[in-house]
Amino acid sequence: MTHRSARAVVVGCGGTLGFAWTAAILDALPTDPRTADVLVGTSAGAEAVAMLGAGISSAAILGALTGSSDANPLVAAHVGRSPGRFPPVPSPRWPAVGLTRAARRGEVDRLAGLAGLLPQGRGDATWLRDLGAALAPDGWVPHPATWCIATDLAGHRVAFGSPGAPEARLGEAIAASWAIPGWFPPVVVGGQRFLDGGTVSTTSADLLLGRGLDEVVIIAPMSSEGGAPASGLSRVERLLRTAMTRRVDSEARMLRAAGIRVVRIEPGPEDLDAMGANFMDARRREHVLSTALSTAAVTVAQAFERQGVKA
Repeated sequence: MTHRSARAVVVGCGGTLGFAWTAAILDALPTDPRTADVLVGTSAGAEAVAMLGAGISSAAILGALTGSSDANPLVAAHVGRSPGRFPPVPSPRWPAVGLTRAARRGEVDRLAGLAGLLPQGRGDATWLRDLGAALAPDGWVPHPATWCIATDLAGHRVAFGSPGAPEARLGEAIAASWAIPGWFPPVVVGGQRFLDGGTVSTTSADLLLGRGLDEVVIIAPMSSEGGAPASGLSRVERLLRTAMTRRVDSEARMLRAAGIRVVRIEPGPEDLDAMGANFMDARRREHVLSTALSTAAVTVAQAFERQGVKA
């Protein structure tokens, strides 16, 4: 009997511009991402996997961004809304100092510890809750393993939608996964407060260990294997990217040590130049999209070829 390869598609955080780049990458994959055994998304990645888990094709997601005829109208309405370029003035409260304590104990990295020092955000996540309600009126999407990653205030990650996770409606889970410290307030699910899963890990691919998978495709807008030179304000973004890349490096090593083939797909120099320093700047989305449409096929093909797989 021929063994059927089990695979997962992991989509990392990336804000407004990372989502646009991801849409082009998803559409360039050699197989339909909806057929993956597990879909894992963090922050903007949670939006993407929720759409896929609801049965929306990558072409329809991309079409909603480009305005093409095959656009999904629900996604088109959603991407017409955004959280803005900058966060509103935060509240003088510090809900996530537990992350800082966890960093001191070595349970999370220094980046997560610094996030714990940010005051409570006042951003409005209604557009994410509305997305969840539209995608899953009954509470969750049909795909049997669609995970949205968030973290509690002590740095413990939870994959909403996975076995044993707290029960949540899809809109709650996406909003929790998107609750960027300092930008949005924690999201309450089941009486517990949660923050953006990207606070602890941009991808959380390591949560797939022990799931019987043969291949994990990691789409990570906020990491760059091997580094990414920059100048000007983009140097600030690269500090964040470097820390997130270290985490992806570690997770990829763990998966490979377990015998799982890992395909890492990350933005190249042209895509990074298009994104600029602020990954929430929707004014650059059209430029990011046009660049990604010209680079995605090669980026994806090279990522698979590095693993000895023809895309």
